[in-house]
Amino acid sequence: MADKDDGSESKDNDEIQVADSESGYHSAVGMVFVFNLIVGTGALALPGTFQDAGWLLSLILVSCIALSSYITVTYIQECMSYSNAILAHQRRPSVLNSSQNSSHNSDVTEQSYLLSSSAASENDFEIRECVELGKMVHLFFNKVGVVIFYICIVVYLYGDLAIYSAAVPKSLRDVICVYKPADANCSMGWNDTWLTDDTQCFPGVTTISRMSAYRLCVALFAVCLGPFIFFNLKKTMVLQIITSMMRWFSFGTMIVLAIYQLSTNEQKPQPKIADFAQVPNLFGVCVYSFMCHHSLPSMITPIRDKKRVSLLLRVDYLLILGFYILLSLTAVFAFTHIPDLYTLTFEPSKCPNPDNPAPAFFQYFLALFPVFTLSTSFPIIGITLRNNLQTLFLTDGKIYPFLIRRVLFPLLVLLPPVAVALATNQVDILVGITGSYAGSAIQYFIPVALVYCGRKEVQKRFGSVNNYSHTSPFKHVAWLIGLIIWAVACVVFVTVKHVTTGQ
Repeated sequence: MADKDDGSESKDNDEIQVADSESGYHSAVGMVFVFNLIVGTGALALPGTFQDAGWLLSLILVSCIALSSYITVTYIQECMSYSNAILAHQRRPSVLNSSQNSSHNSDVTEQSYLLSSSAASENDFEIRECVELGKMVHLFFNKVGVVIFYICIVVYLYGDLAIYSAAVPKSLRDVICVYKPADANCSMGWNDTWLTDDTQCFPGVTTISRMSAYRLCVALFAVCLGPFIFFNLKKTMVLQIITSMMRWFSFGTMIVLAIYQLSTNEQKPQPKIADFAQVPNLFGVCVYSFMCHHSLPSMITPIRDKKRVSLLLRVDYLLILGFYILLSLTAVFAFTHIPDLYTLTFEPSKCPNPDNPAPAFFQYFLALFPVFTLSTSFPIIGITLRNNLQTLFLTDGKIYPFLIRRVLFPLLVLLPPVAVALATNQVDILVGITGSYAGSAIQYFIPVALVYCGRKEVQKRFGSVNNYSHTSPFKHVAWLIGLIIWAVACVVFVTVKHVTTGQ
């Protein structure tokens, strides 16, 4: 799954990556990759938060976050262009000096001096080299800024792993736990309140509760997928294609089933219009649902026709916003209750459930959808986090024992999110907190700081900041100020809500 799982630059991947016409892909393929990159776990949590916060309030907030996220994505694109120009300019003197050493011609020396001191051309600002965020911050930030960036990316990736460590076992638990309480009156329809964490999981086995089964699934998940974090694992094209096909088949099925339920259900749900008490979770889930910034360079660089990148991103964001609205609105107007993971709406029911229009095959397929797709991304995110932790804490160039690099750091990656997952199975809360804080930093504060510092660096090196092909259309400083005010206001509001409500 092309999820949000490619972190910043790591110590284990310092080689230069340059896109060329043979190894790259068409802009339409890039559009699909970026689409898949953005539409990940957050999409499964959106319908439930739409229902909790009210459909109209959610519609307004998700539209605002889509716009602000798109603006900061254009800033990342602009910084990629600046980074390519600066790196090309830094290498130019060494290349030219080698020419000087091989020739004693005074004309070559004079030409070398002029080229090395001249301003960069439009061609220098083309995106040829894959410059990840980790390398950008080293180009544009001071040491304090670099440390802050790595703290943000590490916290975000820890949150990502905690979400996956809870979502997969919870989906698996809800499928294997088949116990139906004796006082459950199926003639009245199924009621989720009949099942609590303390309810037994299997008929005739009172010693294993649903929470115990969930924790056993967490342990099984950690044992099966945790070892991959100790090694290097690369995503393959086949894995991307398979998981993407499964995901789109699942999303398409859920939308069709919701529309069918909406058209056949005589008792239509009456969803809330707005509930401001639920805004903190809604904000976090929406931010998380549009997250792609930390992985954007590896998606954009291989595209052959870079002139279409801006259009590609614009179309992608419009399509994703439309898809999120379609997925969420069909859900809230079709179902009276939506779990924190939308796929659990269609899980096999303990009673005949008129609110579940899915045939038996689709019930099991959709219930297990997170198990198959999210599990493939967990090791990749874990390896990314391991590399970033090593970058943050280990001194570059120093040789460390095998136990520290290949045992200690993988354990530091694996144990905290598994501990969080053992403590809670509330996926919506984990998504909300991760998106509200670490997600806000990566989606708003870091891109704004990068483009501001990047423009100053380009002005300093080349004398001016022209409107190059990858320059963001939101160039005025008012956009930067507005985004910071928006992000700060949202984070403060979310924090106040968490403090005052105790949730």
